[in-house]
Amino acid sequence: MYRYIARRLAYGLLTVIGVSIVVFVIMRVLPGDPLLAVFGPEGLQKLSDADRARYMADLGLSDPLTVQYMHWIRDILNGSFGHSFFRSESVADMLLRRGPLTAEIALFSVLISWLVGIPVALVSALRQNSIGDNIARFVSILFLAVPGFWIGMLVVLAMLFWFGYRPPLTNVGFFENPWGNLQVVVPPAIVLGLGQAAYIARMARSSLLEVIREDYIRTARAKGVSGKLVVAFHALPNALLPVITLSGILLGFVLAGSIPVERAFATPGLGYAMFIAVNERDVFVMQNLVFIYASVFVLLNILIDLTIAWLDPRIRYQ
Repeated sequence: MYRYIARRLAYGLLTVIGVSIVVFVIMRVLPGDPLLAVFGPEGLQKLSDADRARYMADLGLSDPLTVQYMHWIRDILNGSFGHSFFRSESVADMLLRRGPLTAEIALFSVLISWLVGIPVALVSALRQNSIGDNIARFVSILFLAVPGFWIGMLVVLAMLFWFGYRPPLTNVGFFENPWGNLQVVVPPAIVLGLGQAAYIARMARSSLLEVIREDYIRTARAKGVSGKLVVAFHALPNALLPVITLSGILLGFVLAGSIPVERAFATPGLGYAMFIAVNERDVFVMQNLVFIYASVFVLLNILIDLTIAWLDPRIRYQ
């Protein structure tokens, strides 16, 4: 087991290094002049060649690509992650200020997906091909097809026109103001959670249908165990293993999906920061946020593998 953990961590580290190289190269080959984003078209025309060279040197963009990459890795290792083009704060300060909000949204969305998806899957699997099963499958496919940002905009407009409600736009910590924090976190978490619930419901339904046909389920029923106990203590725990794997993967996708949803709700999290950085072509912020998202996704996959091995004693890794 320890050998497997070490091997997975080594592969994860190699993956993160590969991602950093890909992200760095993509950010450097994007069309456009970085100084154009800083000074605008009129300001750029007023710059002399000497001014352009000086500003590019100040930004560290006149060095060879290998030197720029090594400087970026140095910033990552010392925890600063570089600075934004347009703001005095470092990317690390941005992560500390905005990151907890996005993490809360992601965790709440996973919780909502389970609270909605698992009951729907139980109804669908235990009453296969019934009216409830058909309705549940239709709703699941609907939420799989509808983009999250579109649902987010509809929710914002509905709250505004029907209830006159406007969520606070400030970054409020949970321990500072729990109610204010939940007002910011819950609406985007519901939108993301409903989209994930569709995946959870589909996966849990398929897994339950497979498990309830196993021999040990028939044996438990033959011994006189009630149907509810069989489902709760025999079928459901075994059917949830692939759902746990899917939830971990979806948690990684939530980070990317939070960009349009946070934009729709004007939530001051990392997703909104990414949206602003793309609009402003803030290269340093974009490459650091993409790198962090990818690193979190790799870490989540490692944690999923270890969790499954811990929950299921039948699994043995060499």
